[in-house]
Parts: sequence; structure tokens; C-alpha cells
Amino acid sequence: MALSPDQITRFLKSVHPYDALPVEELADIAARIEAREIPKGTVIYRRGAQLPGLFIIYEGQIEITDENGAVVSHLGLRNSFGERGLMRDGRAVTTATADARSVLLIVPTDLFSDLLKRHVVIAKFFNRARPARPEQQSLATTRVETLMARKPATCTPETTVQEAARLMRDRGISSVCITERGALRGIATVRDLSGKVVAGALPPTTPVSQIMTPDPLTLSPGDIGSDVLHAMLERGIGHIPITEGGRLVGIVTQTDLTRFQAVSSAELVSRIAQAESATEMAAVTAEIPNLLVQLVAAGNRHEIVTRLITDIADAATRRLLALAEQKLGPAPVPYLWLACGSQGRQEQTGVSDQDNCLMLDDSVTDADLPYFEALAKFVSDGLDACGYFYCPGDMMATNPRWRQPVRVWRDYFNGWIAKPNPEAQMLASVMFDLRPIGGRFDLFSDLQAETLRAARANSIFVAHMISNSLKHTPPLGLLRGIATIRSGEHRNTLDLKHNGVVPVVDLGRVYSLQGELTEVNTRARLKSAEAAGVLSPSGARDLLDAYDLIAETRLNHQVKQIRNGDRPDNYLAPSELSDFERSHLRDAFVVVKTMQSAVGHGKGMLG
Repeated sequence: MALSPDQITRFLKSVHPYDALPVEELADIAARIEAREIPKGTVIYRRGAQLPGLFIIYEGQIEITDENGAVVSHLGLRNSFGERGLMRDGRAVTTATADARSVLLIVPTDLFSDLLKRHVVIAKFFNRARPARPEQQSLATTRVETLMARKPATCTPETTVQEAARLMRDRGISSVCITERGALRGIATVRDLSGKVVAGALPPTTPVSQIMTPDPLTLSPGDIGSDVLHAMLERGIGHIPITEGGRLVGIVTQTDLTRFQAVSSAELVSRIAQAESATEMAAVTAEIPNLLVQLVAAGNRHEIVTRLITDIADAATRRLLALAEQKLGPAPVPYLWLACGSQGRQEQTGVSDQDNCLMLDDSVTDADLPYFEALAKFVSDGLDACGYFYCPGDMMATNPRWRQPVRVWRDYFNGWIAKPNPEAQMLASVMFDLRPIGGRFDLFSDLQAETLRAARANSIFVAHMISNSLKHTPPLGLLRGIATIRSGEHRNTLDLKHNGVVPVVDLGRVYSLQGELTEVNTRARLKSAEAAGVLSPSGARDLLDAYDLIAETRLNHQVKQIRNGDRPDNYLAPSELSDFERSHLRDAFVVVKTMQSAVGHGKGMLG
């Protein structure tokens, strides 16, 4: 394909880091760049081949695979590739293939090397390119707010498709967000224009609201990059608007993720999203222990590891819901599948059962109930096949008690709050960790807010919840030394779940209740409690440090077991720790015990 230097120059103005260069230099660069049209299926280069230069995608899509043939990434408009090989010995370290007809710009090797030497912005940009595994961890630890474009293109629902197309063309972008009085209403992409307007022969005066995707999936600035990648792979989308308090604040596209690929976990999510049976999914989830080892070995923090592991369970649940609907037909009324327990808190490790429930729209009739009974059985059986074993306490959607209309759930919560007996305390504790997974999310949002308000306003209920949270205590002896289990199968070990992590989880739940905080993840609850003034800065800092140490110790213990070929559990013998490690773990338990004491005495804050 013949492209003029002017066309290439205009294109480079929309591509970072070239957009930071003087226009005159861009023109000189464009004159030395070759444009090459690549048919679909063409191998552009193979691993080990001498590279002619840096490739930039002008049109099309490129698949990058590693030495084992595993897909590293799919690249689109404005993405570049080949830099890793160029910055080593000039030979490709991956294989690149055209997924579709593509037009590539090739920056000659000598020109690329010269740009690296002369421009700090170019060198800084490409020096961030790393081998696949560190690149994965970068995405896993990068917050969405650092990835997103902060001023997404917007238009109103009345804007014509022709005006929207011009806006995308002039801005050199592939999507536009549709807003109304600051609220996000939808998103329209180049694919919508070609597939709905051009292919559908719609007039150019058609309002963009007729071809947009209404109420698209959104994420928040506080989410992590892996949330974006997993959602894109699972849903087959390339653009995710970022909202805060219902207000559009940014957008993340596939281009933004080019150098932030969570390859390992993303690959599992992608394979699950394409699986056609629970058996196929089980083959994928069987790889979770190895992923856990890799993530911990790479130095990831525990909250990142457990978040990535939970993402896989979420993807499996949503895929099973889709397969259930394929088998049973469309649901007769809207429903919402929710997870509680560690999946609800996004804190799954190498040991996980399933805790879930179903909320049904209040329009459900007795005739509809057999459908949801069958759906719940299909999904729970599938999760069990994938290694998420049935809940010993039958806290699952297969239990009719936990498969009810929203009005019944409202009665449940109101009853537990009004009469906080021991069972009510236990159930309320579990249900405060609910997180929507698949279906109509709005079935829960109002109920969650109502419940938090009612619970906080009932001082007797709050007192009972605090009392209940103190039942799990850190393993400390009379002199605050570490106390092990005295008898039974796990004699002389520490239960790092029930006496380590759970006490902090319980505290986080109490702080969340006191502050009417909607976060479910424990670490997020502690940070939000500090921000809301429920927990003092020093108290939050101490408790977060203690929680991190306990959770990291638990993960490291499980990884050691997996490496040894054993089934991971939560029971650690103190003799496996060094004196230094035991000392710090004891200090962490002391902090947790101190915070429990403060809450028990009505002191939510520790100075």
C-alpha cells in the first residue's frame, strides 16, 4: 500500500512517543519509513530471524507468539512490535503473524537506533519493554488510573453517526463515548460504524444512540490493569470506559495495554471464556497451582496474586452461566449470581470452595423456579468439576434458601439485623462479602446500600457483629508467644486462615459496617476505613502491615507445598520458619490482637 510521507507524518502525530517529537523531525522520519501491505495469515517474521526494523501497525491486527507457540498478545492500531529483538542483537525473540489484512510501517534499524540515542522520550518508552513475564507483573501491579486516557472523546446521544465518525477520524481514535449531562450512556466504535452503519446502509443522519453499545462495561481508576485485560479477553471487546461516581473520567483500549500484558493469568481467562464444557475448563483451572507458584516467585504482593487467581474463578462462573443458558434457554426473568467468601472478597488462594447465591427478579413465578434450580445445579456442578468444591455449609445457589427473589433477600437481611442471634450473625457476616459475578447487577446495588444503612443504624446488631468478629483470635499464648494447635491432625501447627487471615477479615467487615463502606476486599476495606475516619492512619498502617505479613506467609507456605507435590493447605509448623520470621509473624499477631481489643472496647481507632 502506497502511503505518502504526509500521511505517515499525520499518523505518527497520533502515536506515542513520536507525538512528542518536533513536526519537522517527524517529516524526516516519515520520509525514511517503508509502508508494507501484509495479507491475512502472513508470517511477518519468525523467532530468530534478522529484523529489518521496528514495526508500527497502521491498519490491521498482529498476533505475537513465543517460542512455544503460546500467544503473547494481539496488537492493533498504533501498536509497535519487534523492539525487544532490536534492542538485543537485532534478531526476533517472538514470531509475528497477521491476524487480518494489515498495513505496517517499518522504521529501519539504523533510524530506530538513532532515535533511541537522540531522544530521551523514545529511549524511556522502549526501555520499558521487558520479557513476557516481568511485563505480566507490571500490568498486575499497575492501577487503571495510570493506564487510562484521561480525556476520552465524547458526544451526545443526538450526535449523528457521520459527526461521530468525523470526530474519531480527526482525533485518530477508534471509539467515542456517548454522555448525557456527564453520565455515560454508551460507547460507539469503528466496528459499530462499519458493521451497523455501512453494512446496514443506515443514513449518515442516524443518531449515534441507535448504533452505540448502551450501558457498557466500566471499571474504576482504582482497579488494576489485569482487570482491564481479563474483561477484554473474556468479552471480546477492545475499549473500556473508566468511571468514578458515575462520571466518565477516562478510557482504556487495547493499545494502552501493549506493554502491560498479564500473559499467564490472561491466557487462562481467555481459554476459559472459549471453553465449551466444564471438562474443558477443568483442564485450565488445573494449571492454577503452577500459576500461583509463578506469581509468588515473581515477587507479587499477596493482594495481586489472590486477585488474579480469583479472576479465573469469576471467568469460570460467567462461562458456566453462559453455557447453562445455551442448554436451558434464556432465563425467564432477570437474575444475579453472586459470590461470597474468599471469591466474593477476591482473596482466593490455592485452597478454595464455592460460596454463592442467586437473586431473582421479583417478577419470578413458581413456574420459573425449576429453571433456576437447573441453572444453579449446572453452574455449581461445573465449579466443582473445576476444583472449586462444594461448600461444606451448603452456602450455595443449589440450596433453595439461597436462591430467592430480591424481596426475600431483603427480608433475610432485615431479619438478621432486627434479631442478631448467633446464626444471624454468621449469615450476615457471610452475606456482607457478596459480590456480583454475572447477570443483572442492579438487582443488588440498592439492596446493598439499604442493608448497610440499616445495619449501621442498629447499635445492637453492630455490637453483635463486633462480638462475632472476636471469635477468631490470633494464635498467641499468655505471654504473647506463638501458640500452636494442641491436638488432632494439625497438632503443633498454626492455622493461618482461621487464626491468621480471618481475624483481619472480620475486623475489615466491622470497619466497613461502621463506615457504610461498599468495598468487599479486605485490604480495600482497611484503606477505605482509614479514608473515612473509621480507622486512624497509624492503626491502618499497622494493621495493613500485619495483614500483609500474615497473608504473604500463608501464600509462601502454600507455594512450598505445591512445589513439594503436596496439596496446599493453611497449616504451618512454626519450625519451618526462621527465628527472624517467627519473630515478625508474632509481632503481626500482636497487632491484630491489639486492634481486636480496641474494637471490643468500642475504640474503632488506634492512635
